Amino acid sequence: MIYIFLTFSLAYLLGSIPAAVIAGKITKGIDIREHGSHNAGATNVFRVLGAKIAIPVFLVDVLKGFLAVYLLSVFSLDDFISWPPVTLKFILGMLAVLGHVFPVFAGFRGGKGVATLLGVVIGIMPYAALSGLGIFILFFVITHYVSVGSIFAGLSFPIFTIFIQHNEDPWIIGFSLFVATLLLFTHRKNIKRLIKGEESKIQFKKNKE
Repeated sequence: MIYIFLTFSLAYLLGSIPAAVIAGKITKGIDIREHGSHNAGATNVFRVLGAKIAIPVFLVDVLKGFLAVYLLSVFSLDDFISWPPVTLKFILGMLAVLGHVFPVFAGFRGGKGVATLLGVVIGIMPYAALSGLGIFILFFVITHYVSVGSIFAGLSFPIFTIFIQHNEDPWIIGFSLFVATLLLFTHRKNIKRLIKGEESKIQFKKNKE
């Protein structure tokens, strides 16, 4: 039981690594959460610090989710607990996302978890992840809203899983529905701003500040 607890804790701590906060402090000596959208994620890093810093932050956040899923194999967790591997991957991945949203290393003020969630999906369902990424790029290019791309990518995930991939595993279906629900929940403020016409667009222009 202690071994299982330590592995679950490691997944959460892995997700808690605040890449955006660290990048802000190292490059500009600022807390990224006090600037831009006040979110500790790659999108806000892009707005405030530019693409050269945002891209590594995004990749680290994705890697956190991916590595959390593979803690199952690294520590042979399925030798100690009889749950299906996909169930354990789901739990480990969600603990990483929880760590990103509520990071113990950054005062429990993190990001929305989209990049980390992408890493989790890549680890569990890589083809679905590529599909969702394609949907994200499509809607982002059309609207220039990262939030719109993220929301539609999340909503497309269960549709792709159930109706295109025809996956009948209840845990996979539940996971896909959870992903869609989680992204809607974490983007609730963005949705309100979109309705009011107050959401910020990404214009791919270098920040001169």
